[in-house]
Amino acid sequence: MPKGFDASRLHALALRRHAELDAAIRQRRWFDPWVFELVDDDSGEPTSAVYPWVAGFATALETFPALLRREGPALTEALALLYRHLDPDDLEDAHELIEAIDELGPCGDLAEAVEDLVRATLLLADVGGVGAATAPVRSREDRRRRPSGGRAPPRRGAGR
Repeated sequence: MPKGFDASRLHALALRRHAELDAAIRQRRWFDPWVFELVDDDSGEPTSAVYPWVAGFATALETFPALLRREGPALTEALALLYRHLDPDDLEDAHELIEAIDELGPCGDLAEAVEDLVRATLLLADVGGVGAATAPVRSREDRRRRPSGGRAPPRRGAGR
C-alpha cells in the first residue's frame, strides 16, 4: 500500500466477505464465488472464468497442505471438481486425481463451473471438519516450517 493509505475500509470489506463465506460454509449453503465474466474471445470456456479462483485455492493448499494429507474419495472428488480447470501437466504424481478428472470430463458451461466451485468447497469442509475451508488445517510440521506471517513458498507450475 502507498505510504499513508488508509486501508481500514478495504480491511472491513474483506472481513465482511470472510464472515459471509464462513457462515455459508459452516451452514453448508450456497455462496457466490467471485469469478470473472466470460468475454467473447473466451469462446464460452468456463475454465477461463474460474481459473483465478482455482489457482488461488491451489496456492492456499500449497501454503496449508495438511488437508491434502487426508485421503479418501470425498477429497479426490472435491479436488477433481476444482483441478479439472488446471493444466494436467501441473498435477505431478496425481494419477488417481487425474483419473477422477477424466471421469468428470470437460465442464459444460459457466453455471456448472461455478456450482462445482461451491460443491467442492463444501465437500472439502466436510473432509477437513467444520470450518476447515475457512480456517486452514495446519499440522505441527506446517507451523514449524513456516511461522504465521511468513512468506509462502513459491508456486510450482500453477498456470495455463
